[in-house]
Amino acid sequence: MPRPGIRRYWRDRATWMTIADIFAILAALTLPWSTSLPSIFVPCWLGAVAWVTDWRAFGRLLKQPICYVPVAFAGLAVIGTLWSGATWSARLWSVGPLLKLLVLPGLFYHFERSKRGMWVFIAFLVSCTLLMLVSWLVLIDPGLSLKPPGQQERGIFVKNYIDQSQEFALCAVALAYPIIRLLQANRLWLAALLVALALGFLINMSFVIVSRTAMVTIPVMIAVFALLHLKWRTSLMIACGLLVLAGLAFFVSPQLQQRADSIVSEYRVYKQQNVASSVGLRLEYWRKSLQFIAAAPVFGNGTGSTLGLFQKAASGKSTAATAQVIRNPHNQTLAVAVQWGVAGVILLYAMWFVHLRLFRGEGLVVWIGLLVVVQNIFTSLLNSHIFDFHEGWMYVLGVGIAGGMVRAERQRSTSTEQA
Repeated sequence: MPRPGIRRYWRDRATWMTIADIFAILAALTLPWSTSLPSIFVPCWLGAVAWVTDWRAFGRLLKQPICYVPVAFAGLAVIGTLWSGATWSARLWSVGPLLKLLVLPGLFYHFERSKRGMWVFIAFLVSCTLLMLVSWLVLIDPGLSLKPPGQQERGIFVKNYIDQSQEFALCAVALAYPIIRLLQANRLWLAALLVALALGFLINMSFVIVSRTAMVTIPVMIAVFALLHLKWRTSLMIACGLLVLAGLAFFVSPQLQQRADSIVSEYRVYKQQNVASSVGLRLEYWRKSLQFIAAAPVFGNGTGSTLGLFQKAASGKSTAATAQVIRNPHNQTLAVAVQWGVAGVILLYAMWFVHLRLFRGEGLVVWIGLLVVVQNIFTSLLNSHIFDFHEGWMYVLGVGIAGGMVRAERQRSTSTEQA
């Protein structure tokens, strides 16, 4: 039993709310740098929240589509193990990436009640800023990288260029909203600081860690911001300015030129010589995935079946593009449809839809939540980011925290109107 001195804190809601907030901040702070640390802090956060949860209120929250749709999606992955032909280890391994969606209801619940949600977003921004500075240092001295020799990448301190580019892209575009609002309020110095920070992320992505996925999705995210928050004349002026900057960046950045040129050249060698290039492999994965889906269109081939299906398709093939084997076809819709058919795709799209609807209206938090969903949707055309660790947790933490804050604000507005 706890001692009398600490007994009064044992069930004190405010104390455990603060502890939970600290764990959430630590999870966001460490996410750009590590996989193991967020894997520790998130369960700690869950335990702190569960200790003082009002389970009746939580039960009412679970009846909302923003909660039960992702839970149903994860549940389908569990049920899908029953008709899969994969080994049980492969089935259970494939369930794991979707279990993070079960954290969403807890995040909605907690951040409806916590006032520190913005602290979590600031922690993530600060962490990404530090990572960007370290990225420049690693570019100058590759020996500073923590990646082992032979696996080092240009300007990458930890993880890989895809994860890093997604984090930097999210931060850069998310800063557009506060920059516009600060300019409107004539707070020029703070606006200039955020502009410099956003440009720092974009310059790093242009000259250090060029990602083709980011090249495709950043213009989409900027277009969404312009449509929602700017007048058409302002949008046109900004679009022209961005085109000029993009052209200038392309002209002076060999990395951008190489990335753009590689798309055409990799497609050509894939079609003509069956060479396993990056573009060619994606097309090969997609072609085969469509065949697997056609064989089991309604409920799919079962959880964890993807690797085995690719192994069968590659049997007897040469060591070229057609012989490549993978667990993930690098497209979220195809990755879901292969395993759970149309049923899985409906739940995936329903989840994106209900979370998009959650972030209607004005405000920085609404913009952050909307941007997280939009980025995930469009990057999932070329990747399976719900399944991936860093991008998946960016989605869960971003949607869950912003969603809870938005729900709290709407409840306050409703109470004010009724009063």
